[in-house]
Amino acid sequence: MSAEPTVKPQSPESVTALLQAWNTGDEEAGRRLIPLVYGELRRRAGGYLRRERPGHTLQPTALVHEAYLRMVGLQGHWRSRSQFFGVASNLMRRILVDHARRRRAAKRDAIRVPLNEAAQPAVERAVDLVRLDEALTELSALDARQGRVVELRYFGGLTLEESAEVLGVSVPTVKRDWMLARAWLFDRLRQN
Repeated sequence: MSAEPTVKPQSPESVTALLQAWNTGDEEAGRRLIPLVYGELRRRAGGYLRRERPGHTLQPTALVHEAYLRMVGLQGHWRSRSQFFGVASNLMRRILVDHARRRRAAKRDAIRVPLNEAAQPAVERAVDLVRLDEALTELSALDARQGRVVELRYFGGLTLEESAEVLGVSVPTVKRDWMLARAWLFDRLRQN
């Protein structure tokens, strides 16, 4: 088992500067960027996967690597650290939902819970990613910004401030959208 790289925290400005240099074709900036963002991407992926069902077959490192490989193709489009992590949130969501759909297609059976396990209260209920994605897609059709806030906060682990920066709106607006979107999603998922 390999040790994870330890990187001291960097300022958002240094990540943004490296992203912008990488945009202009500076490959060295791209190489220096990896250790700066890797730890944060892995932390966010790990946080999300901890909320997933037990025994999830996708590991945080694999999720980060797949997302990062997809992001490399987007070189030239980076504006800031927050926007970079916003795109990472979207890609991680896509990867996790695709993984859940493949798993569901392979199973084709409902999950059966033994009665003795069903009688015990669950500490935290796992979310069916496919259902969540469908509900989030429906919410995004009704209010695109609310859908994006959920994606940034839930899938990407961005703070209210980081989400506001990515979306170009105020923190109170993100707070309000986050509250409304969560209520709408909870109601929609409860109905199904």
